[in-house]
Amino acid sequence: MTDALKRLSDEGVAIWLDDLSRKRITSGNLAELIDQQHVVGVTTNPSIFQKAISSGDGYEQQLADLAARKVTVEEAIRMITTADVRDAADILRPVFDATGGQDGRVSIEVDPRLAHHTTPTIAEAKQLAWLVDRPNTLIKIPATKAGLPAITEVIGLGISVNVTLIFSLERYREVMDAYLAGLEKAKAAGLDLSLIRSVASFFVSRVDTEIDKRLEKLGTDEAKALKGKAALANARLAYQAYEEVFSSERWAALDKAGANKQRPLWASTGVKDPAFKDTLYVDELVAPGTVNTMPEATLEATADHGRITGDTVRATYDAAKADLDATEKLGISYDEVVQVLEDEGVEKFEASWNDLLKSTEAELKRLAPSEG
Repeated sequence: MTDALKRLSDEGVAIWLDDLSRKRITSGNLAELIDQQHVVGVTTNPSIFQKAISSGDGYEQQLADLAARKVTVEEAIRMITTADVRDAADILRPVFDATGGQDGRVSIEVDPRLAHHTTPTIAEAKQLAWLVDRPNTLIKIPATKAGLPAITEVIGLGISVNVTLIFSLERYREVMDAYLAGLEKAKAAGLDLSLIRSVASFFVSRVDTEIDKRLEKLGTDEAKALKGKAALANARLAYQAYEEVFSSERWAALDKAGANKQRPLWASTGVKDPAFKDTLYVDELVAPGTVNTMPEATLEATADHGRITGDTVRATYDAAKADLDATEKLGISYDEVVQVLEDEGVEKFEASWNDLLKSTEAELKRLAPSEG
């Protein structure tokens, strides 16, 4: 066992776990990962909660109580998920305190059915922040067109945000702009900017999945030589954009007022193609001031055989641009791919949420007390 995770952490990459369940909390597993595997944060999403709650492990008593109270299925899900996030936030509180609020964070997502609606997203973000009631929470808002003004508004209220489902470089710039606009609103309102945090979740593996499928279809040697390159190129150019925005004059004014940079977070870092090394999206995305949120399998693989060799991002911008340009020249439209991925991302989370609604409703019915 190498201590690749420590080396990753020493390079300025915060290691977060992309998973949460009640069993993970109550068994002491989450505390163990923090203690032994350098984990300093947790991300959740509708698919993660659907999997955890559908397993039934540890949720029966709370479901029985909610059934006895005859709550709606939506309310039941919010009570269950916010309870898990609150407990995880308490376990991570020492990390939050030790890092001055940078890490020790737990993310919880707004209802994915609101992804294309600004005002309800803002209302839901406020409600979730109130329900969880922990300073080390991040409210996840998707980076859809409707999500951008919601991000500005929520940051402007002093609520920390994890912007999720970012696939395109253009949209990522819009996300950073929305964050800075939110900080400017918060500053105008007299809020303490040092207490507001944000990460921008830039999705990685799904880009390769979609582009490689198209390269495979072309079947030429030139196309095959580009397999497994687009996702890293895209993420590396995102980091270049981050460096530009957070060295601008606009940022300097906010920095002076005590604001924190919005860190890039590498999401979807589990490798989907067995032809690639299972730590590809960890080893090759090492850069200071980033977060890598990993499924447990990727975390374990990195601990076992990750190769952390220092910064693998900042010297690669020209090569990254060349890789994306070469893909475009073969007739694969970048703009089309990233739009497909955003649409699919929203649909997948919505489908998971609907599955969660159905399975929770069935459990509430099963556990409902007989009248009397």
